[in-house]
Amino acid sequence: MSGLLPPDLALAEALLLIVTAGFTSMLTAAMGIGGGLLLLAVMGQIVPLNALIPVHGLVQLGSNANRALMMRKHIDWRMAGLFAAGAIPGAILASMVVIQLPLVTIQLCIGLFILWLVWGPKLSKHELSRASFMLMGALTTVLTVFVGATGPMVGAFIHRNSFDRFRTVGTFATCLSVQHMLKAAVFSFIGFSFIDWLGLSLLMVASGALGTWIGLNLLKKIPPERFSLIFKTLVTLLALRLIWLAVSELI
Repeated sequence: MSGLLPPDLALAEALLLIVTAGFTSMLTAAMGIGGGLLLLAVMGQIVPLNALIPVHGLVQLGSNANRALMMRKHIDWRMAGLFAAGAIPGAILASMVVIQLPLVTIQLCIGLFILWLVWGPKLSKHELSRASFMLMGALTTVLTVFVGATGPMVGAFIHRNSFDRFRTVGTFATCLSVQHMLKAAVFSFIGFSFIDWLGLSLLMVASGALGTWIGLNLLKKIPPERFSLIFKTLVTLLALRLIWLAVSELI
């Protein structure tokens, strides 16, 4: 297995990342959201900062694409298409941005926006316009290049559409698959080499596939009303965590 590991990464660290990838994929499949941010937090303790965001994105691409494939009958393709239409110019813009926004500012804005999406006044159907889907795709794709895990923001927006739990998870996975694919393209364009991390990433994706299968079977056993409560609670906790991290840096 040592031949599959990146330089300076211990076997125990690689095994921890592989197990974590499976667990976080199970969490996202069962609860709808949360795994990507948790995986990023664990990887941030092990993976070098210059490789953290691109490698996390590559692993999340495999995990979400696999989940979208398993949930293909439940995907809202109209929403996913509009999200992609906005994500493409967002990725182009991100590849041209040289100056990174302060992390504290990004964390605080995303956290507050998520809370508004989840707990704010419910949007009426006519307010959920084509432009809003495309804008969300563009905005979150730009942000994901800098902060890595914008899943809670995407998930909170999708949740506003009052989808059932299967359509929520399937559409969410599809949107994130598009986003992470574009992010990988951006990092390749600016010169990041994925070769050293490809072997480990594939093992983490395989572990994630198993976790996804387990999580989707758990999803079938969760009552719809309980799923909505769990989803909103988990997204809220993730948003509050982002706000807390931002405030801690400012104090």
